[in-house]
Amino acid sequence: MVESRIALVRAPNPSPLTLTGTNSYVIDCGNGEAICIDPGPPIETHVEALLAHCEGIGCALTWIALTHGHPDHAPAAALLRERTDARIAAHEGSVAHDRTLRDGDSIAAGDVALQVASSPGHSADHLVFYEPRERALFTGDTVLGEGYVLITPPDGDMRAYVQTLARLAREFAQARTIFGGHGEPVREPAAKLHEYIEHRRIRERQILDALKGAPKTVSQLVESIYAQTDRALWPAASQQVIAYLDALEREGRIRSQRSEGSAPVFALAVDSS
Repeated sequence: MVESRIALVRAPNPSPLTLTGTNSYVIDCGNGEAICIDPGPPIETHVEALLAHCEGIGCALTWIALTHGHPDHAPAAALLRERTDARIAAHEGSVAHDRTLRDGDSIAAGDVALQVASSPGHSADHLVFYEPRERALFTGDTVLGEGYVLITPPDGDMRAYVQTLARLAREFAQARTIFGGHGEPVREPAAKLHEYIEHRRIRERQILDALKGAPKTVSQLVESIYAQTDRALWPAASQQVIAYLDALEREGRIRSQRSEGSAPVFALAVDSS
């Protein structure tokens, strides 16, 4: 078995949403070159850990590739760039960068050529990267090692997210490992993507079923659907519900009533059975 040239260097920023911390990845590309994917938050000890790893494998950082510009994934890119000759590659709508990446592009260093795929949903600027040699799919905050992804409108879009999951399942069926932005690597990518798609289908069905009885506010939907979830996570759950409601309202399947000084109330617009 070929030894992996992918190293996970986890940032020390654990939280309920980042799990054990943000995953940064360093790929030994051969020829003394390396690529870092998602250098993480601007924590000096983490930057030092990334630099130390590159030194330990005898590689100079060539590229810093960003899946998206969220503050737990991207800010350390500028710090790394100051310390190395590496250039930052990111989506056109992301943080400051040297090279704009578009769907279908590739990032080359040594004998590695990362394939770039647009993956909106968690954020509008989200990208995923595929390394064919190890059949490794770097998914940022599109797929995690555990739990599910937070979709927060307006930058997050539930319909775009589900379409992205379907695309990954279809176009990267050969992937052997998913390296997500948080949690441990996923060794059964096809099963994980199926799980994610099914989870979203079930959650949407739960919302529509909850609205069959009577119109409800976001808070009422969260209290009903997330009754078994830690209440500390209910604010995040509210954002998830809003993302579903936004999608359903755009499609004309629900309608909202908004009165000044009170929370919006949502109801079925048509038979959604």
